[in-house]
Amino acid sequence: MVEVLETVAGHGGELVLRQDGDAFEVIENGVFLMDTRGGESERLLVNGAADRLAPGARMLIGGLGVGFSLRAALDHPDVGEVVVVEREPAVIAWNRTGPLRTVHSDALADPRVTVVEADLVTWLRSTGEAFDALCLDIDNGPEWTVTEGNAELYAPTGLGRLVRLLRPGGVLAVWSAGAAPAFTERLRERFASVEVVPVPVPRGEPDVVWFAR
Repeated sequence: MVEVLETVAGHGGELVLRQDGDAFEVIENGVFLMDTRGGESERLLVNGAADRLAPGARMLIGGLGVGFSLRAALDHPDVGEVVVVEREPAVIAWNRTGPLRTVHSDALADPRVTVVEADLVTWLRSTGEAFDALCLDIDNGPEWTVTEGNAELYAPTGLGRLVRLLRPGGVLAVWSAGAAPAFTERLRERFASVEVVPVPVPRGEPDVVWFAR
């Protein structure tokens, strides 16, 4: 039985947190956004990036989600400071003091974590920070965005801003709910090395993670 735990007005519309058995789900404007089942590709996003870096890496995670990516970053021996950019206050609250806190063992309480409440696309236009790894799990990926404006992140302009945030030798890792050949080509225009990793899921097409450096 599915139980609605909370319904709030978010920046992108109505956000619903609900529970189905042991799993939690987040729905935006009636469209499934994320849940706590599995999480393999979200962990791969972070671990794959960190595996390519030296110890003490400074990492940006775009999109808090249900905390799988953040937990993986904190558990990786080569990750130091983690900055998480998340635009929805409700998602932050559900992870900090709400039921999602149990999913990642209260990862937001770790002193290495800084949470920035902001829209990532807007934040990128003004930040002067630099990172060894950028791990992006925004919307459903480059070719299926629920929220207007998120597509800019995956366009040439958005990629240009991301490149400027990377330190020499840094890694850009991007998660998607499906393949995006045009995005792969845009990455190859800017990076010397681009790896595309499909991740099988229980139903439907595989998730995809890109690693570019």
